[in-house]
Amino acid sequence: MSIEQSQLANVLLAPIVSEKSSLAAEQDNSFVFKVQKSATKLQVKKAVELMFEVEVDSVQVLNVKGKVKRFGRTLGKRSDWKKAYVKLKAGHDIEFAAA
Repeated sequence: MSIEQSQLANVLLAPIVSEKSSLAAEQDNSFVFKVQKSATKLQVKKAVELMFEVEVDSVQVLNVKGKVKRFGRTLGKRSDWKKAYVKLKAGHDIEFAAA
């Protein structure tokens, strides 16, 4: 594995499995991932193609702002993070093993 491939492997942090993301997977052949804050669309595309051996049609990224929460008397803030919607080309699919 080259240096570039190991950097791409670190771009994807985790898949997001929720009701909204599973609906997107069924209807739109899109999958949702939590990615590094510094990741670009091209890096996300290359990382998904490398890790899952599929062809990516498009990538949409969005920054999710952390919520302000109260911890006892003090106010705290959850950290911001980045989410990527990855649409696959027809005939390609990603299977997440249900444990």
